[in-house]
Amino acid sequence: MKFGNMLNSGDVVLAFVQFTDTFEVKTRPAVVLFEDFGNIVIAGITSNTSMKGIEIKKKDGAVKDSVIKTNYIFTVSEAMIKKKLFSLNMEKKQELYDNLVRKLSGLK
Repeated sequence: MKFGNMLNSGDVVLAFVQFTDTFEVKTRPAVVLFEDFGNIVIAGITSNTSMKGIEIKKKDGAVKDSVIKTNYIFTVSEAMIKKKLFSLNMEKKQELYDNLVRKLSGLK
């Protein structure tokens, strides 16, 4: 599926991803962090709410209460995005960005 400029930071998508411990490719939800030259950097989302990360709730648009795993970031091609589900609100995006900046700066 070709999205062109339709994907934005904070969009929650279904993406085909390959896990690091297997060669299997699975369809999983993820949040778009940014796009650059057709490569889309995403953070994985899990419905296992006991995991660490940024909580997203049904009221935020999620199908079920979930967690954005800020330790599970990877790059996929635009062709690996199956569809857009919803977009995070500005407060949730800011929480995500703040978390990532802390991790990247070593502040945790």
